[in-house]
Amino acid sequence: MRTAPLLPLGLLPVLLVAGCGPLVQIGASGPPAESLLIVEASARPQATPNSLGMTLTVELPQLPSMLQSLRLPVRVSDTEVRYLAQASWAETPSRQFQRLLSDTLAARGMAILDRSQASNRPVASLSGTLRDFTLDVRDPLQPQVIVRYDAQLARPGQREPVALRRFEMTEPVASQSPPEVAAALGRAANRLAAELADWTGTSLGS
Repeated sequence: MRTAPLLPLGLLPVLLVAGCGPLVQIGASGPPAESLLIVEASARPQATPNSLGMTLTVELPQLPSMLQSLRLPVRVSDTEVRYLAQASWAETPSRQFQRLLSDTLAARGMAILDRSQASNRPVASLSGTLRDFTLDVRDPLQPQVIVRYDAQLARPGQREPVALRRFEMTEPVASQSPPEVAAALGRAANRLAAELADWTGTSLGS
């Protein structure tokens, strides 16, 4: 009776992952991008913040696997994600989106605290998951970008969140060049942030 050879334990996780096939590609592929992409808030924080008497922390959004990269995902079908050629973010989408939300909320008069400001107790914290920050070409006649964020507002010391809501914005793209796609994502993200700021103020009773 023959027995199958045993594999070293250290190889098993590698083989299992390889057998499943990667959802996203890790690392660079092809020549490096000629420039790095950024998105920024169109609103600017007020010179004298906290006119609403409201302090917030904006947590770094959680990300699905396809966004845990400096590359820009493209939804090509309901079951396939690729990456846009020659497109690379200067920072991960989570950090850029966190900063965009913070600047938009600050422009509405809210004081945004970070974790290092432990002596100040925020009124609430905003956290969530950035589920989409992608180019969608499933309809080749109407390519668009999608920004989707599941938001949660919570007050310190309370077990139940103050409010939960999913925000989603789309924006058509004139071309699939990296700068055009990044600009469209910036416009969609800024519209989403403005809507989220309104919701935040209403939910916290400002």
